[in-house]
Amino acid sequence: MNKAMIGALCTTATLAISCQQTGKTYASYELYPVAKHLDEMVYTPNKTLFSVWSPTAEEAVVRIYTDGIGGKPIKTIHMKPQADGTWTTNVQEDLLNTFYTFEVKVQDKWLGESAGINAKAVGVNGKRGAIIDFANTNPTGWDKDKRPALKNISDVILYEMHHRDFSIDSSSGIQHKGKFLALSERGTKNPEMESTGLDHLVDLGITHVHLLPSFDYGSIDETKLNEAKYNWGYDPVNYNVPEGGYSTAPYTPTTRIKEFKQMVQAMHKAGLRVVLDVVYNHTFSAPYSAFDRTSPGYFYRHLADSTHTYSNASGCGNETASELPMMRKYMIESIKYWISEYHIDGFRFDLMGIHDLETMRQIRQAINEIDPSIIMYGEGWAAGTPQLPQKDLAMKANIGQLQGIAAFSDELRDALRGPFNNDHQGGFLAGVTGQEESIKFGIVGGIQHDGIDFSKINYTNKPWAIQPTQMISYISCHDDMCLVDRLKSSIPNLNIPNLIKLDELGQTAVFTSQGIPFIQAGEEMLRDKKGVHNSFESPDSINEIDWSNKNKYHEVYSYYRGLIHMRKAHPAFHMGNADLVRKYLKFLPVDENEVVAFKINGEAVGDSWKEIVVILNGRNKTTRISVPTGIYTTVCANGHIDLKGINKISGEHIDVSPHTAWIGYKK
Repeated sequence: MNKAMIGALCTTATLAISCQQTGKTYASYELYPVAKHLDEMVYTPNKTLFSVWSPTAEEAVVRIYTDGIGGKPIKTIHMKPQADGTWTTNVQEDLLNTFYTFEVKVQDKWLGESAGINAKAVGVNGKRGAIIDFANTNPTGWDKDKRPALKNISDVILYEMHHRDFSIDSSSGIQHKGKFLALSERGTKNPEMESTGLDHLVDLGITHVHLLPSFDYGSIDETKLNEAKYNWGYDPVNYNVPEGGYSTAPYTPTTRIKEFKQMVQAMHKAGLRVVLDVVYNHTFSAPYSAFDRTSPGYFYRHLADSTHTYSNASGCGNETASELPMMRKYMIESIKYWISEYHIDGFRFDLMGIHDLETMRQIRQAINEIDPSIIMYGEGWAAGTPQLPQKDLAMKANIGQLQGIAAFSDELRDALRGPFNNDHQGGFLAGVTGQEESIKFGIVGGIQHDGIDFSKINYTNKPWAIQPTQMISYISCHDDMCLVDRLKSSIPNLNIPNLIKLDELGQTAVFTSQGIPFIQAGEEMLRDKKGVHNSFESPDSINEIDWSNKNKYHEVYSYYRGLIHMRKAHPAFHMGNADLVRKYLKFLPVDENEVVAFKINGEAVGDSWKEIVVILNGRNKTTRISVPTGIYTTVCANGHIDLKGINKISGEHIDVSPHTAWIGYKK
């Protein structure tokens, strides 16, 4: 688009951003052309095609470099404008293993070099795109790699981890500490000879490994990995490239790609699916991002009363504009790319409430066309107020409009452990009354249910899930204190035996919920972060998992493992259908506060346990609960789980020990 075209657009009445900004010229969002293709670099041995979408540019160049960092360009090529807003050029020579950048000029100002918005291979720190042959990035047998079978989404059990946390401690016994390859190693053990790493996950029984951001992000300097700087990685730079800090050779573009694939391949062989944490809602920097350096003003939202201030619903300085055609197209194509190139099995959307409903629906549809078993979930909120009406956003309250997409339930989380905004205030586990209805809301998966008084639920007064699989059931994640630290913070003078009881009680609610259960890595070994609330850049001494805890707190690990295997073996705990839950899960009347009890007609949903009773006793005393008369086989009591049976109880009531759960069934 030349100056005359820009000038014409600036006279229209539909301007979204003023054309009078100092140093920048923006045309109407509605009038930007939509590019047909987003491939910015297509390599063959005979030629390489470059393209960049920059409809307001007056000039555009691509520069070729020998190295991924430093040095002067060996070639600068002027690009030609196309009708769809892209600039293209075709270099008739073999450019394999060189690097490139784009730069565009808008309003007589060159905006700075970038790797482009859609780089798929980069040099160190992601400053330059890399020209590689992707056939050389596939590990042996990659063409035969298949995602493990998954019968129903209700079968999913999520395990959230950070690459560095999981393997960096010396007790992990893992060779490639803090790297993608850590999750490809088998046979690793801690000093006490307990299994660690991938073997540990297989034995634990989870189905999906949720990886914290693994794309190329900005807060880690890949040229200084010896400094061991830590970050969670929620600061995207190149969305479609694995992070170099988790590779063994960040200067070599093919290494990070191949090692990521080796990791996925190993987990698939072990029977585990892989979920990628995606952060399309904001970027590490807006002014210096590839978005604003190639198509300034387009990909971000701006304040309604300002022509130049980025809106900030992410709390990270900017928010992207998913509702605009090219941003929507970008997100859809990026998701499809991770599935096709890296065989990813699921996506967790950071601050999903910033994105518009239609974009999320289109992403779900694109995924369904590939494989409907690929899971999709996210945070149904934003860190601030987005620049779109709430009714148009993928907020938790609107999940009913997003079939096949789930959101985290802070209702259940905070009912169990206490509110997000006060580390010292407890919930059900701390003996705080009035949380029972919110826990029941979590037990049914956030759906409509006659057994719940919705006027007493925290954060909502109505169901927001249409199906129970639209609710993620959890008690802690990377955000906020981990469960152990939160219990210590909210319950004064809490000793280890009681800490273990409460920890296990909370997770029993999670794993007997009809929603999709989710745990944070290390919780099964009583992990703590030394009381740090927000450990996003804390050192390894805070974030690392001490694998010796698996031996030290083996009863905790056994309990978590028992919960997971019980859930997997018994369909009554994951019916996956709202009508079945309403019909066959009934809450039992209780006379005491701090107690939740329910029964499930297992026989009606094909379970080998004819009738199941679950009792969660948050009281500090033994509590007697009335149950339907019968002979019950106890499978969970006093911190122990044995699916073969602990004992048999006959009668019409059950005595449940303080701060514990009881689960039993009739044959």
